[in-house]
Amino acid sequence: MSDKRYRLADFNQIPGVACPCGTAFRAFADVPEFPGTIHRTEIHTAARPHFHRKLTETYYILEADPGAFLELDGDVIPVHPGLCVIIPPGVVHRAVGRMVILNIVVPKFDPSDEVLVDESKDLHSE
Repeated sequence: MSDKRYRLADFNQIPGVACPCGTAFRAFADVPEFPGTIHRTEIHTAARPHFHRKLTETYYILEADPGAFLELDGDVIPVHPGLCVIIPPGVVHRAVGRMVILNIVVPKFDPSDEVLVDESKDLHSE
C-alpha cells in the first residue's frame, strides 16, 4: 500500500474491456476518494444505442475520423477533437465512426446501469 495521497493511471497498462461503444480502458474504480471513473474508449464502428439509469457521462473527443458523430436522443452531432458533451441519465446515445474519447463517469461506472435499446423501437419509448 502506498502512502502517496495522489493516484496515477497509465491507460497504456490498463486492459481493455468490450462495451457497447467498442473497447473501454477504465481507471479509478478502486479509488474511494474519487466519485467516478475515467475511461479511454476506442470506438471503431457504430456503437449500440443505450442509456444509463443513474450515470452521467462526459465525453471528451480525443480523436475522430471525418464523418464520425454522436447520436443523442436522435440528434446527430458531428464530432472533432476538443469537443466535449455531457450525457445525463436517460439520454439514448451511441457513437458512430472511428473515434477515441475520454469518458468521465459519475458516479462510478456500473455495467448493470447500462440499458441497450432495440434499434427497431422508438428510442424515446424506454
